[in-house]
Amino acid sequence: MSTHEHELTEPVSLATPDGRLNPEAVGWSRTPLHSTPLPGWGRTKRWEYWLVSSPTHSIALTVADIDYLGLSSIYLLEHGGRELTRTALRPLAHGVHVPQSLGSGPVTALGPLRARVHERAQGTRLRFSCTTSQGPLSADLTITRPPGHQSMNVVIPWSPTRFQYTSKHTARPAHGTVRLAGRDIDFTDAWGVLDHGRGRWPYESTWNWGAAAGNTGGHTLGLQFGGKWTQGTGLTENALCVDGQLTKIGQELRWDYDLAAPLRPWRLYTPGSAQVDLAFTPFHERAERTDAGLVLNDTTQCFGHYEGTVRTDQGTVIAVRALAGFAEHVHMKW
Repeated sequence: MSTHEHELTEPVSLATPDGRLNPEAVGWSRTPLHSTPLPGWGRTKRWEYWLVSSPTHSIALTVADIDYLGLSSIYLLEHGGRELTRTALRPLAHGVHVPQSLGSGPVTALGPLRARVHERAQGTRLRFSCTTSQGPLSADLTITRPPGHQSMNVVIPWSPTRFQYTSKHTARPAHGTVRLAGRDIDFTDAWGVLDHGRGRWPYESTWNWGAAAGNTGGHTLGLQFGGKWTQGTGLTENALCVDGQLTKIGQELRWDYDLAAPLRPWRLYTPGSAQVDLAFTPFHERAERTDAGLVLNDTTQCFGHYEGTVRTDQGTVIAVRALAGFAEHVHMKW
């Protein structure tokens, strides 16, 4: 079903002074325009998720404040090999700081997992460290922001009291070093993906998310796809980033996959049009099943490659060949 989405071009506040959704904030933009202070307490979720992928490794950092709990997590995947995860939970988010709005201050985490994310002139710098079962792990990575590079920013309105602002960045070049047990892992030829979220969520939710980045068909291409959580709201988080310019996809994608066999190929496409027609072939499944009382997390995240075609606003058809990325199915109670 096609959507009729309003494009925002001026700065706007996400919430009203009483903490409800500001109707003028509903829509999408090509650059981050929303200020996102959320007055009050309860059902509020603030997070930063960065994934940086090279041809041989992927590493992800999550720092989240969900009102009654703080969560910091590091995940390292050696493509075709081992994976490491370290997660720290902090009651009432003590030691976790997530700024009110994107870029309004550093993201920090203290405790057994230490992290600092801050904006610099050349982009975003990520530094984090922890101990793992295989030795100390640390990273110093920079995700550059090329001039004029656009991103997918949208407010999803479930109700006046339940809503989410997400800023999704793809195809941002990255470089730096990850160090595990005294051995350096080179991330010179890498790409960064950002999921910045601020909102007030229902207790239980399910979503799909997929992203990829690289050079294919003579273009630098970033894929940003979502599903399930946006249905019925009149907006999507679907977009292409082609040579830094955004094509907004105002249509829900069809996601075909088998949760019982997630390493089988997935298919993502726009029903009734040829704007997106992709197969995703995984090579690794990251499965997380956590039940921590108030919080339940059931995540299937697959890493692999996208193949097929996508079409830009201008009608250019791009052949997608072996574009590295991920696709996930997540069920949360939080």
